[in-house]
Amino acid sequence: MKRYPKNFLRKLYKTMIRMRFCEESLVEPILNGEVGCPVHLYSGEEAIAAGICASLKETDYIFGNHRSHGHFLAKGGSMNELAAEIYCKETGCSRGRGGSMHLIDPDVGMLGSAPIVAGTISLALGAALAASIRKDNRVVVSFFGDGATGEGVLYESLNFSALKKLPIVFACENNLYATHMPIQECRVRNNIYKIGEPFCIESHEIDGNDVLQVYEAGREAIDKCRKGEGPVFLEFLTYRFRGHVGPDDNIQGTHTDIRPKEEMESWLKKDPIKRFERYLLSNNMLDEQVLDIITQEAEKEVITAHSFAKNSPFPDKKELNRYVYKQEASV
Repeated sequence: MKRYPKNFLRKLYKTMIRMRFCEESLVEPILNGEVGCPVHLYSGEEAIAAGICASLKETDYIFGNHRSHGHFLAKGGSMNELAAEIYCKETGCSRGRGGSMHLIDPDVGMLGSAPIVAGTISLALGAALAASIRKDNRVVVSFFGDGATGEGVLYESLNFSALKKLPIVFACENNLYATHMPIQECRVRNNIYKIGEPFCIESHEIDGNDVLQVYEAGREAIDKCRKGEGPVFLEFLTYRFRGHVGPDDNIQGTHTDIRPKEEMESWLKKDPIKRFERYLLSNNMLDEQVLDIITQEAEKEVITAHSFAKNSPFPDKKELNRYVYKQEASV
């Protein structure tokens, strides 16, 4: 069994716990109307963002999609700014103009998320091309869902990235549903990772609920890209614990989801955080006291983030067009 430094395992666990507590803390504000924008919760998929971003440098770039709170936090984005953006406040990462699905923090390499399916894949491709031309040793990760595999821009990007040997990792988070469409109704076979093969791209299928498997696969892919041996395509098998958008059809309460109850219960047993906890405790990597401290710290951070968001101002109506058009420099 491979041994990892305890500080690394602690950080990995903390990253996942911060995501889970942040996401679950949004349930009540969404249901009581405090949060009005659409919110796609990442609960259940934390191992992917945490495992991948653990191998990235701050100068590396990532691009997300409609379900990108986890990507934002894992890359180093501020939870205060994330919460404020979800509440559409001026102190948010997009100054309250974007809401849950439009997240960005260039200072830590989070170059944006967007709700358009496959909408940021071509942007990630462009960033990878720029990194290749500049020879700045950056790697780009494009996070997208299984639904994006039905969009032509993905295949165009795969072809171009392979042709130019760009430093980009295509990270498909396959949670088996495109909105509410089961994958068996979208694809003849559930083998998404094989779409990279016609373009001669190294491709792998990974257990997306095992954070250490994700980390190892991500580390190898990122190292290859940094050496000029990219691109790499990774498919992560996972499952969302909440509804496609919003928490109302949640896995732990009344069954109102279109997904089979038995399927949901089966995946709940594969909770990536619980699996990692069992690994850490059974192998004496970290003890329960350390895990409790991490949990308490995450709870406090989430409370602080919501307080920061609620006490922040909404954007001024007079500045509705600010950040939409280029601002002229004052003389």
